Amino acid sequence: MKSFLQFFSLTLFLLLGTGISYSQDIYFCEDVDKDGYPINDAASFTIPEDGGYLYVLVRLPYEVDCRSISLEIYRNGDYDNTVSVDTEKSWTWFWKQITFYKRGTYKFYVIDCYDDELTSGEVDIDYD
Repeated sequence: MKSFLQFFSLTLFLLLGTGISYSQDIYFCEDVDKDGYPINDAASFTIPEDGGYLYVLVRLPYEVDCRSISLEIYRNGDYDNTVSVDTEKSWTWFWKQITFYKRGTYKFYVIDCYDDELTSGEVDIDYD
């Protein structure tokens, strides 16, 4: 019985305990404070029909290690745009102000200088 419990414990540890979990977060917000935290973040926003802007904030549990990253933007499932964000290698958070002119569901993919996806997120935009 003791060897079964040891085997079970080791198996459980290997399945659950060895993976390191990092949380790369993306926020859509009205502003970003001086410490890199979102102000009034949400999953949906309304904008005037002539357009409006939001901030896209990315927070990492490690340094970005790149001089720039890309935000690949899709609207309603179709490619819309790619926006570059200049960064410093030591930064653990960064933001970009994005102006929206059309309503829809926008999916953002954050891609680093090694073409790795850091995180992704969606925001819904509608008119006032």
